[in-house]
Amino acid sequence: MEETKEIHALLHLIDDPDEEVYSSVSSRIIALGSGIIPNLEHLWETTPDEPVQERIEMLIHRLHLQDLRTDLRDWSQEKEQDLLTGVLLLSRYQYPDLNLTATLQELEKIRRNVWLELNSFLTPLEQVNVLSNILYNYYKFKGSEVNYLKPDEFLLPKLVESKKGNAISIGLLVMVLSRMLDINLQVINIPRQFILGYFDDWLRIKQRATYPPEQIQFYLDAASGQIYSHQDVETYFKRISVPPSASYFRPMSNRNLVQLLLEEYAKCFMDESKRYKQDDLLNLSGLLDDAEPDETDAE
Repeated sequence: MEETKEIHALLHLIDDPDEEVYSSVSSRIIALGSGIIPNLEHLWETTPDEPVQERIEMLIHRLHLQDLRTDLRDWSQEKEQDLLTGVLLLSRYQYPDLNLTATLQELEKIRRNVWLELNSFLTPLEQVNVLSNILYNYYKFKGSEVNYLKPDEFLLPKLVESKKGNAISIGLLVMVLSRMLDINLQVINIPRQFILGYFDDWLRIKQRATYPPEQIQFYLDAASGQIYSHQDVETYFKRISVPPSASYFRPMSNRNLVQLLLEEYAKCFMDESKRYKQDDLLNLSGLLDDAEPDETDAE
């Protein structure tokens, strides 16, 4: 952004010790938008004062967050929310300048490799086994339990790059690929698990015509690629002493999946020095609370 007299004055006042003055200055800088970020970055590089650098870093963070909030709100208000777009938005919180081209290219390579092995004669179970075999055996993706000390394991670009993630990120990867390949896997809301079900007829479920498990052929644990039967799931519910109500078997919408990802990712920032990040992420999740539900966004 061209450095006008106003911008020059604002940048000069960032180090003002008066908190009221700094609050007014920072509000005005944020109002100018992300175009001022290069000016702030140049100031950071030429400022030896560490407390002033910290102020500049926080201003840049707030500007990126402002753009992310706008984009997430716009995404939530679309008629049909694209899952991949929503999941990638989260990556911008921690890595606002991350180039997603490599991620998208790698996803397309995986999709193509799976597609080449599919044909119309395969049963649904065989289709899912092809997807699992290519992900876990050919590409060597590895899933682990959710570890809030490893925030990068929640981010799809980092998962695609390292081939290591947690149950949530790998589950979302499977969902994204399933949508690309027209494989009718859907994430369901089984307690304390991230499980996908293969649905015979999603339209009937959306219309609530049947009890959801009647439309599920089998289940997939995305972290390991293991297939579960109805008996396996019934045994799990008995083990945790929870009655298996219909709500646990209804597919989660794209909006709810991104909201879950935001809330789980927020738990990575519990210590006091990073608590502002947790607040940011929960506030972003709140934007999706305010959005009107869309019955079609899980298609």
